[in-house]
Amino acid sequence: MGVSNPPSEPQGPDQESIPSALRGLDAALPELVDLYRDLHAHPELSFEEHRTAAEIARHATAYGCDVTPGVGRTGVVAVLDNGEGPTVLLRADFDALPLVERTGLPYASRTEGVMHACGHDLHVTCLLGALKLLAAARGSWCGRIVAVFQPAEEIGEGAQAMVDDGIFERFGIPDVVLGQHVAPLPAGMVACHAGEAFAATDSLKVVMYGKGAHGSRPETSVDPVVMAAATVMRLQTVVSREVPAGETAVLTVGALRAGTVDNIIPDEAELRLSIRSYKEDVRARMRAAVERIVRGEAWVAGATREPEFTQLDAFPVLVNDEAAVARTMAAIGAVVGDGQVIDPGPVTGSEDVGILGTAAKAPVCYWLFGGCDPGTYAAAQAAGTVDSDIPSNHSPRFAPVPEPAVTTGVTALTTAALEWLGRPPA
Repeated sequence: MGVSNPPSEPQGPDQESIPSALRGLDAALPELVDLYRDLHAHPELSFEEHRTAAEIARHATAYGCDVTPGVGRTGVVAVLDNGEGPTVLLRADFDALPLVERTGLPYASRTEGVMHACGHDLHVTCLLGALKLLAAARGSWCGRIVAVFQPAEEIGEGAQAMVDDGIFERFGIPDVVLGQHVAPLPAGMVACHAGEAFAATDSLKVVMYGKGAHGSRPETSVDPVVMAAATVMRLQTVVSREVPAGETAVLTVGALRAGTVDNIIPDEAELRLSIRSYKEDVRARMRAAVERIVRGEAWVAGATREPEFTQLDAFPVLVNDEAAVARTMAAIGAVVGDGQVIDPGPVTGSEDVGILGTAAKAPVCYWLFGGCDPGTYAAAQAAGTVDSDIPSNHSPRFAPVPEPAVTTGVTALTTAALEWLGRPPA
């Protein structure tokens, strides 16, 4: 996800800074690891996460939370009230991806063509783990925890659906929005960037229309396969030739679909692509360039029908509040060790959690945490093969190691929550 190489010799934690709430983590780990494996084996697509939502509600209720299902269609909100004090929103997403899993794990997906390839199963596990520890340690904090289990992050609609369903009118305005995302870093590490932290994304479907014919008589056709192939190649110049060198942007064509058999030239071809950027002017410039190139290639090919553009989803830039990042990372660093907290720079992945912060007018701090076995990562780093040997998010081979990834995520989220919650009177 575009993170920097971690330091080779991290510093240890300050033992006096470890919150008392974390003392229950070792006892909770067997349950949490089992939960993670169960969620991984039963992935569900966006807005279809009914089993996952039921499991979330069951566990959160058992921990003493006031649970409300069906927020934003399939979302779940679990509240822990513990007297007067700040309101802290903790967020985890829980939808999966339309992908065939190739991890070979004994707890691999049992749902054909669907996989937790982005780690949302781990996000849920860690937030439930944090709730379990915080509920058992009510004597160490005061205030209100609003745990938001969000659907449909992968299509960029879940956070807005929960806002539209009145999440803040129903559960209160938070003082801060906190959350995390697993990344292909060694477990034990936390990475956070202040400011523009995750890119804006525009996902498009483009249909290019030609004229079908027999494969033996291409001269009677307007071949949309050639048209689309030329378009894909031309689109690769958008970032290199139209975006200023000092700006960061990505344009990816993730799908090209056309035809059914080898000897039929089809009538149309479909492209699916994503545009990622951090600045609105760059975003607008790239979108305009895409449309110009697509229309231009269609005209050059002799198409008699204009291409069709459909917006599939869009994510705004996620902006991490600088003061919230400094405060939160200082607290987490004191527990996991300062050398275990890094600044990864802007991440070109996208996230819709910022919509919650914007709607609530609350600062956001959203960080990455490591999910890779530290030994495996160290070996790949020494060999210079991290990119090839460490599967990243959205890979069919992506699978965070249960431990110590669960420990890392629960520790970071619990520590961050306690930093923002109040302290009971002595």
